[in-house]
Amino acid sequence: MAIDDDKRLKKLRNIGIIAHIDAGKTTTTERMLFYTGEIHKMGEVHEGTATMDWMVQEQERGITITSAATTCDWRDHRITIIDTPGHVDFTAEVERSLRVLDGAIGVFCAVGGVEPQSETVWHQATRYRVPRIAFINKMDRIGADFSAVMAQIALRLSGNPVAFQWPIGAEDRFVGMVDLFTEKAIYFDGTAALVNFEEGAVPADLAEDVARARERLIESIVEHDEGLMTAYLSGETIDVSDLKRVARAATLQQRITPVFCGAAFRNKGIQHLLDAVIDYLPSPLDVPPVTGLDPSVKHERIIERPSSAKASFSALAFKVSSDPFSGQLTYFRVYSGSVKIGDAVLNPLKNKKERLSKLLRMHANKREEITAVHAGEIAAAVGLKFTTTGDTLCAPDAPIVLEVMTFPEPVVAIAIEPKTMADQEKLNASLARLALEDPTFRVRIDEETGQTIISGMGELYLEIIVDRLLREFKVAANVGEPQVSYRETIQKPVEVDGEYEKQSAGAAQYGQVTLRLEPLGRGEGIQFENQVPEAVLPKLFVAAVENGVREAAENGMLMGYPVIDSQATLTGARVREGESTELAFKVAAVMAFKTGLRQA
Repeated sequence: MAIDDDKRLKKLRNIGIIAHIDAGKTTTTERMLFYTGEIHKMGEVHEGTATMDWMVQEQERGITITSAATTCDWRDHRITIIDTPGHVDFTAEVERSLRVLDGAIGVFCAVGGVEPQSETVWHQATRYRVPRIAFINKMDRIGADFSAVMAQIALRLSGNPVAFQWPIGAEDRFVGMVDLFTEKAIYFDGTAALVNFEEGAVPADLAEDVARARERLIESIVEHDEGLMTAYLSGETIDVSDLKRVARAATLQQRITPVFCGAAFRNKGIQHLLDAVIDYLPSPLDVPPVTGLDPSVKHERIIERPSSAKASFSALAFKVSSDPFSGQLTYFRVYSGSVKIGDAVLNPLKNKKERLSKLLRMHANKREEITAVHAGEIAAAVGLKFTTTGDTLCAPDAPIVLEVMTFPEPVVAIAIEPKTMADQEKLNASLARLALEDPTFRVRIDEETGQTIISGMGELYLEIIVDRLLREFKVAANVGEPQVSYRETIQKPVEVDGEYEKQSAGAAQYGQVTLRLEPLGRGEGIQFENQVPEAVLPKLFVAAVENGVREAAENGMLMGYPVIDSQATLTGARVREGESTELAFKVAAVMAFKTGLRQA
């Protein structure tokens, strides 16, 4: 049984497509699905027909907004692909996808090279220790430069790129590439809609470049294996299979980044990229066992789970989404063990049990019902009530808490309100569902203005949220700038007196205080200090003075906004025996503070 499970795991690849916006991620994924037979007609991003861009908002804008997962087969291997967004506003989608993937393809535009979001997602992948290969796309575009992009990957990403292929021509003369392992040229049949290729001789004018690139390839590989290094230095011919074996190991250890080239829109280079996924990216057996904390003990005890269907079940929920047909979908990656429909699993962070009523294998927004899911696989569950992004799912009798995902704080906020009172409840419910889907989306009520404020990672992000509310959730809402909650403060030090004297119902009340007010640094709030000895002013009266200061600070002198970042020091006080009261000293403090505000 263990041998069968190992065979199954060796034939799995969980990969992500990561890149800057418009580098060609979705087009590359579309071609991969076509050549693997998963789809029978290629869609186009610019036409809004790409399989992975299934949301209306994605089709209209021609960009990827949400990470879409799909599964395909190539060379008797099963590949799960997650196509991630390239816009910085949706960087959290990339973050949670990389957390559960074993490998990634970094797609770079042959003209644009390493762009800002390329750097962001590359460093995210480095943080999660995800091995990568690079695909230099759009080699048919004017200005395409394979060597320049290689140099940028080395300089800006420290990716140690090593060319495994060399392009034959560029721009409208891009007709194929050379496999640097075999030194065979691969020529595309550009006349067919489904591009085929044939092998041939390396063009004479490329012979020098190819020789240099192959030399660099071999040197970059043999330095990771002592036996091959000795053979190379002795002048022996190294077998291609040995080179590829060591190249795979070096890629998995992230010591090198294999680089391939093509033109996805023209269907060129995709089959070889699929071969590279199988040959150089890791299976679940090639990555270290997942580790987590044992929640059953008070002190931190790290436990690990091997990637095996025989181990205790553990999985990480990395995405929650609303599905119009199935309700709430929870995507999860199984690291160890197996589960089947009807099984109860534990969410140790919430200390709640969940029942798996339905399991799905997702193909973008289409779904295929499955009866069980095993170690190394990615699936979606329907109807989990308590599980949110980053939660662990595990066997109830073998609890484990996997590393929790962290996300950046939202940076842009807008105010939103329903158009009618009837929409209020619907709006609240819809915002709650959206907040459940995305940990970077926040909803709050501003206590001072009473406005509902929504915040996210950028203007485009919030534009999509509002569009979804209108179309998907059928909520009519107005949006606008949040009202500013102003504050007041003082600008210079002053010293003021406050005296309260009153005859009330035959009883006299008296209190006199001297306050020194001084400005403080931003964010320091209102601070109070007493310098009057207790022999002069009892503690009870000091507390009344402080209460008076803090109460007076709630309404400033300019426009009535709260006063912040100011220090009030009690430097003097006068007490009259039998006449001084707490109330008198509180009122005296209020009078002194307000006088000081006018002067300062």
